[in-house]
Amino acid sequence: MAWLHTLLLTIISVPLKWLVKVNSIPTDIQTELGIDTAKPIIYLLRTHSVTDQFALKMSTNELGLPKPTDTVSIGGQELPACLYLQQPRSVLTRKVKITNIADDVTRLFQIHREHPELDLQIVPVSIFWGRAPGRKLSGWSDVIAHQVSPSWLRKFFIVLFLGRDNFVCYSKAVSSRTMADLKGSDEEIAHKLIRLAGTHFHRRRQNLIGPTLLERQALYNSILGADSVRQAVEDEARIKKQSNHQIQAKAKKYVDEIAADYREGIVRIGDRLLTKIWNKVYNGIEVKHADKVRALAQSGHEIIYVPCHRSHMDYLLLTYVIYHEGLVTPHIAAGINLNFWPIGGILRKCGAFFLRRSFAGNKLYTAVFREYLELLFNKGYSVKYYPEGGRSRTGRLLPPKTGMLAMTLQALLKGINRPVSIVPVYIGYEHVMEVSSYLKELKGTDKKKESFFQVFSAVRKLKNYGNGFLNFGEPINLTNFLDSQEPDWRDAQSAETDKKPRWLTPVVNTLANDVMGRINQAAAVSGMSLCAMCLLSAKKHAMAQDELERAIDDYLALLKLAPYSELSSAPQSNGKALLESTLKLNKLEVSQDTFGTIISLKRKNAVALTYYRNNILHLFAIPGLISAIVFAHKGLAKDKVIALVGQLYPLLQRELFIYMNHEQAMEYTDHIIIAMLETGLLKSEENEILPPAATSKAFYSFWLLNRSIQETLQRYAVVLTILKKEQTISRGRLEKQSREFAERLAALHGINSPEFFDKNVLSTFIHALKDNALINASSEGQLEHSETSEALLATVENLISPEITQRLQQI
Repeated sequence: MAWLHTLLLTIISVPLKWLVKVNSIPTDIQTELGIDTAKPIIYLLRTHSVTDQFALKMSTNELGLPKPTDTVSIGGQELPACLYLQQPRSVLTRKVKITNIADDVTRLFQIHREHPELDLQIVPVSIFWGRAPGRKLSGWSDVIAHQVSPSWLRKFFIVLFLGRDNFVCYSKAVSSRTMADLKGSDEEIAHKLIRLAGTHFHRRRQNLIGPTLLERQALYNSILGADSVRQAVEDEARIKKQSNHQIQAKAKKYVDEIAADYREGIVRIGDRLLTKIWNKVYNGIEVKHADKVRALAQSGHEIIYVPCHRSHMDYLLLTYVIYHEGLVTPHIAAGINLNFWPIGGILRKCGAFFLRRSFAGNKLYTAVFREYLELLFNKGYSVKYYPEGGRSRTGRLLPPKTGMLAMTLQALLKGINRPVSIVPVYIGYEHVMEVSSYLKELKGTDKKKESFFQVFSAVRKLKNYGNGFLNFGEPINLTNFLDSQEPDWRDAQSAETDKKPRWLTPVVNTLANDVMGRINQAAAVSGMSLCAMCLLSAKKHAMAQDELERAIDDYLALLKLAPYSELSSAPQSNGKALLESTLKLNKLEVSQDTFGTIISLKRKNAVALTYYRNNILHLFAIPGLISAIVFAHKGLAKDKVIALVGQLYPLLQRELFIYMNHEQAMEYTDHIIIAMLETGLLKSEENEILPPAATSKAFYSFWLLNRSIQETLQRYAVVLTILKKEQTISRGRLEKQSREFAERLAALHGINSPEFFDKNVLSTFIHALKDNALINASSEGQLEHSETSEALLATVENLISPEITQRLQQI
C-alpha cells in the first residue's frame, strides 16, 4: 500500500502545486521549538491524507527539514517518516478509522530497547485548510469548513477553495528515548503517546481557529438575560417611566451597535488584500517575540492584546500579524467613529466591536457593553483594545485610559474559567500616514471625522513607507498580578459582583502604568527614528554625512553593550546602510559643498520628524541624562552621576513610561556608564567621569545625547520656576501658565517639538511631582513650592543651557 500512496502523491502533486500555498508556523522552528535538523525526525499527523502530506512536504522544503515522504533508518530497520492517528472519514458512513499507528510506535520502542543509544524526534504537525471557527447552526459553507479527518470527497472541495489558506503548524518535538524510558510495556507507552497526541491536536485546533461562534439570537439571550442588564433595564424603565419591553428593545439596539459579526471568509479576503498592500507600502514588517504569545495560547490562556496606538494602520497590521503567527484572530475594540458605511460593516465582520468614547451617565449601555466583554472572555475569544484610548499625536505613549482594563479585572472577579494574560504590543513605523494631520490638530485644527472618502483618499496616496515594526511585550498574568497587588482579591468573587471593590481603582491604575511600561520595554529602533533623534538634536538640524553615520553607529553600539531590555530590538546593520535606506523615504535633504555631503531636515518635515524621535526617546533618556550631567559638571565621581540620575529618574519614568523600578534603573545607569566609557562617549580620569575630548570623534555623539534630553529638562525648569514664583497655585493654573511660557520659549529658541508644550505631557509631569512628594499639596488642593522643589529646580537649572536659564528669569 505504501507504493500506492507514493504513486497517488506523485500524480496529484502537479495540480496541488498550483492550488496550495503553505504558511509554516513558526518559521524559525530551530530557535523557537528546539528542533535539531541533524537528528532523525518522525512527523506525527492527525490524518493519513495525501494532501496533508503534500502540504507538509512543501513546508519542509522551505524550512530545510527532512522530507516526510522519505523513510527513517534506525537500528538497521526502515520506518516511515510520517505516522498518522486516523484514516479519512468514509464518504458514506462518515466513520473515522484508526490507523496501525499503535503497531508502528510499539515497534519503534522495541527497537529503542535493543539499541539504547537511539534517540529521534517525534514532531507533531497540525495541518489546517482555512480557519473557519464553525457555528452552531449548519449551512452550505460547512462543505469546506474545517473538519477532523474529512473524507476524500470533502477534502477535494476544501483544497479547491482553501488551498491558498493552508497552515502547517509544528509543535515541540518529543524525544523517543524519553518516551521509551517510561515505565510500562512498549504497547502501554505507545497507547499513552497516541492519547497525548489526540489531546494535543484538539488543543492546537482551538489555538489556531478559536471557539465556535455564537449565533445572533444566542448572543441576545446571553447578554439581555444577564442579571446586571436586567437590573439596568428595570432601573431605566422606572426612571424614564417606560415599559421594560421598550427599554429591552433599546438594550438590544445597543448589542447590535456594539457586537462583532465575525466572518472568516471576509478575513481571508482581507488577508490577501493586505498582503498586497503591505508589499506595496512597506519594505517589510519585522515581528519579534511571537513565540511568547504562542506559548500562552498553547497553555490555554485567554489572551488580551493591548497595543500602543500610532495609526489607523494598527487595526489592520496587528490583526494581520496575529493571523499569520498562527493565533486566533482577536475581537477588536474600535471607536464608534469608525462605524461608518461601508468601513464599519467590513471591520465588524473582521472581528471589530465598537464602543462609545464615553459611557458616563448611561448605565444601560455600560451594563450591555460590560456583559458583552465578559461573554467574549468566558467563551474563549481573544480580545484586542488600545489602553491609550486614541492615537498618539506626538509619537509618545499617551496616559492610559483605564476603563477597559477595569472591566477586564471586574470580569476576572466574576469568574473566568481560563487563566487570563495581557500581552502588551509595541507598534512602530518609519512613516505614519497621518502625521501631517496630527500636526494640524496639535496646532488647534479640529479633528476631521472619519469617512469613506477620507479612507479612499488615504489608500489612493499610499506609497513606500519603509519598514513596520511589531514587538510583543512581556505578558502579564492577571491572576498573578492581583495576587501581588491585593492578596485577598478572591474574596470579592464571593461578594456582590456588580459592586466595585474599594481597592480596584488603585490596582487598575498600577496595572495601566505597568502595561504602558511593558509596551515601551519592547520598543523597536529604526533608521528613521535614529536619524530623527540625531538631526533634531543638531543645531540647524543639519549634520555632515560622516558625523551622522558615526552617531548612529555609536548609539547602536551603546544599545548592544547595554540593551534597554531583552525585548527591545535594534537594526543589525551599520550607520552607513541605515542612513542609505532612510534617505530613500525622501524625508531628509541631501546637499553638497566642497567638504562633502550634508544631511539636513526639510523645513516642512522638521516638526513631523519629532514623532519618530519620540518613539524611542525613552531608550536614550538615561544616556542623555548622564551626558547632560557630565557635560554640565565637567567631572564627577561615578556614584555622584548615578545619584543625580536617581534624583530625576522618577520624573522621567512617569513621563516616558520606562519599565524599570528605581533599583533596576540605577543598575542600568551603571551599565550605561560602563558602555559609554567603552565606546568613547565618556572618559575616566582619576576616578572621575568626564566628557570625551572635544577633538575626539565620539564627542559630537556625546553632545547630541546631551541635546536630546534638553527639551525635557527645560520643560521641568519652566514648571518648577512658575511654582517658585507663585509659591501656591492650583494645578489647572500651573498647567496653563507652564504651557503658555513653554510656547514662548519654543518661539524664541526655535524648539520644534509639539510635546514641549503639550497639555498631557505637562499634566503627567505635575502629577509625578506630587506623587513623588517633590511638591506639597495643601488641604484645599493647592500646589505649594517647597525646599524639595527648590532643590530639584537647582539641579535642573545646572543641566540646561544658560540662555534658557536667562529666559526663565522673565517669568
